[in-house]
Amino acid sequence: MSDTAFPQSSRLQDRHLWTDELEARSAYATDVSGIHHVPGHLARPAEREVLLEVLREAASRRLSVTPAGAQTSTTGASVAPEDGLLLSTAALKRVIDVDVAARTARVEPGVVLGDLNSQLASEGLFFAPDPTSENEATIGGSIACNASGARTLMYGPTRGHVRALTVALADGSLLELRRPGLDKNTVGFTPVHDPVDWFVGSEGTLGVIIEAEVSLLPLPSSVVGLGIPFPDQSSALGFVVAARLSPRLHPRCLEYFDETAFGFAREAHGGGAWQGVEGTMVYLEEAGEELAEAHGADAEAIAVFDDESSLREARRIRHACPAAMHEMTGPYIAAGGRRISTDWAVPLERVDEALQRSAQIAAAHGIAAPVTYGHLGNGHPHQNWVGRGPDHVRQIEAAVEETLKTVVLPFGGTVAAEHGIGKLAAASGQPASARPHAGAQGRV
Repeated sequence: MSDTAFPQSSRLQDRHLWTDELEARSAYATDVSGIHHVPGHLARPAEREVLLEVLREAASRRLSVTPAGAQTSTTGASVAPEDGLLLSTAALKRVIDVDVAARTARVEPGVVLGDLNSQLASEGLFFAPDPTSENEATIGGSIACNASGARTLMYGPTRGHVRALTVALADGSLLELRRPGLDKNTVGFTPVHDPVDWFVGSEGTLGVIIEAEVSLLPLPSSVVGLGIPFPDQSSALGFVVAARLSPRLHPRCLEYFDETAFGFAREAHGGGAWQGVEGTMVYLEEAGEELAEAHGADAEAIAVFDDESSLREARRIRHACPAAMHEMTGPYIAAGGRRISTDWAVPLERVDEALQRSAQIAAAHGIAAPVTYGHLGNGHPHQNWVGRGPDHVRQIEAAVEETLKTVVLPFGGTVAAEHGIGKLAAASGQPASARPHAGAQGRV
C-alpha cells in the first residue's frame, strides 16, 4: 500500500469508491499496449459528484490522476504510474438522452460504443466513429484520443461528431463547453475559438470528460461490403488510390490486408470465397468490382457482405488481425517482449513507396517484414511486429524510428494518426525524443 493511502475512516474508502487494496489495483494495471503499472490508488465513482470529490482529494494530496475507460488503449494512455491514481469512469455509463429530431445523444463517458449503437439502431440512427474495439471501447476514451476506424474514410474521426462536453478539471471544478456554431469569428487567435477541440484528443492531460453531447447520423438504408483479393501490394494500393479518386465511387471504408493479414482474415472467415486464394486483400463498403478487376483483382474470389449478419462478420474478420497479433505476442510478454504497432500516415499517393521503404529499413535492421493492415484509404497503414524480448523490441523500435524520421515525416506524414501518444515514452525510461511514440503522459 502506498504511504499516501487514505485512512480507513475516509468517507471515500468507506463508500468503496477509493481503494488501495493491491488485488483491486492490480486489475487496472495494464491496457492493450502491454505496459504494466500497478497504480498506487484506484477510484471507481459511479456518480459525477463523487468523481469531483475524488479529484479534489487527489489534488489536496498532489497525486497525478490518470482517467481510464475500458482500458483498450494501445499506447498506454490508460495506465497510471505506480505513485498515481487511476480514475476509472467505466461506471458512469448512462445514455442520458437521445434527441431523434436533432440527431444528438447525451452520454456519460463509460458508455460502450457498440452498446450505444445497438440502442440507437431502433431509432434509425448511429454514431459514426468506429474503432475496431467499438464493442469494448468507451465513448469517453474515444473522445480523449480522437478515435477513428474503418468508416473514418467517409465520416471522419471522433472530433467532428462532438458537439459539447462537460469536463472536470484537476481541482474538481467543472467546465461546460459547447461548439459556438458560428460561420464567422475574428476575435482572438484561432485555437481559442472552440475550446471543445482542446479536450478532444487531449488524452486526459487537461481534464476528465464526464458528459458528452454527440452528433448522430441516419443509418444507411443498405450497405454492401466487398473483400477483394489482389495478387500483390502494388495492385491493391493502385486500386485504393483509384477508388479514392473515382468520381463514381464513394466508399465508406478502404481497408488493406497484406499477405499475412489476409491469412488471418481468411482463417477467421473459414475460407469461403477465399479458399486457397493467396496475395493481398482490400475490403471496401461500396460497389467497385469493375474497377478492382482493372487493377488485377481475382473476380471469382471476391467475397460479398450484403446484410446485417454478414457485415458483422466482415468486422469480425477485420478484428482478427489485431487479435492474432496479440495472441502471437502472449508467449513473449513474461520475457519482456511486446507487440510493436505503428500508427503513422502519409499522403495517399505515397503509401506504396512508404511501405516499400519501410520494408527495406526493417531488412537493414535485421528484422522480419511487418504485418501490415489498416486504413489505406486514409494513407494510414498499421505495421506490426512481435518483439520477443527487450533486445528484439529495441531492434524493432530502431527500425520504426528510422522509418518515421527518413520516410514518414519527409513525405509530409504524421507519427500518430488515430491512437494518440500515451505512456509508451515512459515505459522504457528513454527520453521522449528517442521513442517512436513520444509525447503526453496522459495525466490530469
